[in-house]
This record gives sequence, structure tokens and C-alpha cells, in this order.
Amino acid sequence: MSESFKLAGPLSDRDSWTAAQWCSMERALDLIGTRSAMTLLREAFYGATRFDDLVRRAGVTPAVGSQRLRDMVASGLLAREPYQEPGQRTRNAYTITQLGLEVFPIITALARLGDRLPGAPEKTILLSHAGCGEPIATEVHCARGHLVKPSDTVVSVVDAPDTEAGHLREQKSHDS
Repeated sequence: MSESFKLAGPLSDRDSWTAAQWCSMERALDLIGTRSAMTLLREAFYGATRFDDLVRRAGVTPAVGSQRLRDMVASGLLAREPYQEPGQRTRNAYTITQLGLEVFPIITALARLGDRLPGAPEKTILLSHAGCGEPIATEVHCARGHLVKPSDTVVSVVDAPDTEAGHLREQKSHDS
């Protein structure tokens, strides 16, 4: 059985189109598809908020960290909040936004994948639920809660909703 997506409508003729200019996944990868962006996000999820701490812990240069953080703030994944220590200049702390929380399943899936790759190190991290101690599983569900496999996924082309309407529709589906 094939575990590929089902392409619907005009997408079903794969030779007649390419998603290179409008693919949502490519837009996301343009923002977070680098090692530096993902390690900065990992560190933000680990609780780092200050620029120096984020850059040091992610193992990136200040120039790279500055650019990636600026891009993630501009795109709404992170928020910049000014703080000032006594006798020091004002600096910015970086916090994860509601939109940034949507990266959480990606972080958990990448961590689990890394554990399963050949040549894994002797030690690894364990992501577990604070409430019961069980390991976290990353799964894909539809808005009604059904577990979805790739072969259960239908890909269609639709008009992109304006941001406000899209968020309202998404909120209603979560409230149902």
C-alpha cells in the first residue's frame, strides 16, 4: 500500500503543475528550514530568551542569530520584548508566540527522528508529558481528532483565506 498523499482536482495530473512558487511548506521552509533557525527555536522552547544565550546555546554566530531571530519576529513566530537590567542598556528578550507554538510538533518529530537515525549518540533527550511522565508521541490528526496517515490525506488547491478569516475558521474547528 502506498503512503503517498491523494492529489485532487487539477493536482491529480502531476505533470501539469509545480508547487514551486506557491507551496505553503516551501514558505515555511524559507523561514525555518535551516539548522540555525531550528536550533534557535529549540533553544527558545528550552527556555532561552536572551540573544546571547540563544546564540551561544544554538551554536550560531551573532550575525546569523540576529538575522534568523529578526526573520522569526517579522513572521510572528517569536516576539521581541524589551528588558533592562539595572545600570545596563535596554535589550530584547525573545518569546514564543501562539504561531510559534505551531512549530512544537515539528521540534518533537525531529528529535524523535534524530534518535532513530543510524549512528545515534550514546545519550539523547527524552521528551515526556509532565502530567504523567509518558514519552511524547507526534501524530497528525484531522480537526475532528481522527488519526491521519499520509495515504488518508487529500491535497487540494483552494483560494488562500485572508489571515483574519483563516484564524477564525481555525479557531471554530478547535472549539467544536
